[in-house]
Amino acid sequence: MKEWELNESELILRALKDDLLVTDNKGIILKVSEVTKALYGVEDRDIVGLSVYDFEKEGVFTPIVTPLVIEKRDRVNVIQTTNKGRKLLITGVPVFDDDGNVWRIASYSHDITEMDKMRNYLMEMEGEMERVKNELEILRNQQLNSEGFIGNSHKMKKCISIAKQVAEVDVNVLLLGESGVGKTHLAKMIHKESPRKDKPFIEVNCGAIPESLFESEFFGYEAGAFTSANKKGKPGLAELAEGGTLFLDEIGELSLPLQVKVLKFIQEKQFYRIGGTKQRTVDFRLIAATNRALEKLVEERGFREDLYFRLNVVPIYIPALRERTSDILPLIEHFVQHFSSKYNRERVLDDAVKQQLFMHPWKGNIRELINLIERLVVTSASRIITIDDLPESYKHKPIVDPSKQTLKEVMDEVEKQMLKQAKKEYKTTVQIAKALGISQPSVVRKLKKYKI
Repeated sequence: MKEWELNESELILRALKDDLLVTDNKGIILKVSEVTKALYGVEDRDIVGLSVYDFEKEGVFTPIVTPLVIEKRDRVNVIQTTNKGRKLLITGVPVFDDDGNVWRIASYSHDITEMDKMRNYLMEMEGEMERVKNELEILRNQQLNSEGFIGNSHKMKKCISIAKQVAEVDVNVLLLGESGVGKTHLAKMIHKESPRKDKPFIEVNCGAIPESLFESEFFGYEAGAFTSANKKGKPGLAELAEGGTLFLDEIGELSLPLQVKVLKFIQEKQFYRIGGTKQRTVDFRLIAATNRALEKLVEERGFREDLYFRLNVVPIYIPALRERTSDILPLIEHFVQHFSSKYNRERVLDDAVKQQLFMHPWKGNIRELINLIERLVVTSASRIITIDDLPESYKHKPIVDPSKQTLKEVMDEVEKQMLKQAKKEYKTTVQIAKALGISQPSVVRKLKKYKI
């Protein structure tokens, strides 16, 4: 039969480049395109007149869309698998007769095999990325620990998280917290995590430089600026911070006259050396720190309000050690290992010493803890550091009387106190477990044991 003799529907069907299959409401195939036959691997068979139900039984393709369209009486989409391992997105469309009955079902498909492979690949990659993410988190925590940041407590994790976020941008940061909590350490971490990490980190202790010398140290001076001046002049600390980070520690100790000059410098990033006439410009990222309540100082007119707002763009509060008691024992263990390695002396603390140190208020915070651990490692005569090695000020009344209780009972009480504190800091047993370094079922069991 010549092509022009074929009826119109046949011509259209042959012209189609896509897959198309038409059945009656019994599932008998009435028309099919060559593409369809190729997809199902039946191009060498005349499948018109055969049933899609039989093809499903033979495993040529599954599931079939015909009964679904008849049942729903509307367009239906299914994912079909062929005997060639292809994945097809099948769309079945009902054709109704004059009485409103489903008369024909036309279905067409899109080969989504590669898309399905890509989906599986992306799922695998997502799992791999999650694994890598977890490994990076472990490495990050290891790095933080190696730098002295033990962040098991919720408060410390939040503090470090904010610091890492702001490190990426040149926003002014104000570090707040008691003396010894690690403000300088955190400032250095922000610098190391910033795009300026390869440039200088210049620390200026505003409380340690005498007021009469501050300007010459901070801004520098030209040759012959004053009697004892260097004959060649000297660049100031501000100038040395070019391209890097300028850290103004103890900013709350600055006198009001110096605050005016520092504010002008921060705003304009320009200055004159003492005795100089050349205006100098410096590019720096500013971090300030204080252990004083600047808001109260502002109210008392001891600190300029405009300087306070200039510094306090992103405040980060570093909690005192007594506010994050779950970090005390991990910190102790960390610094015992650190100083043991540094001085080539293997030392460990016995449980009674750990109990005493856990009870200590740590008014000097991390600085006090570091100094004590270094002292103990250096001065202890034996491998095991005992109560006798502790300075008298660190020997506290035990939680329970060891003369009346066993060591296990003493340590149980320490464990109970730690669990109580952790429960105050964290909302879930999973978080408590992570902070204390034990399993979640253990936390549940211990909370029940101590009736917490």
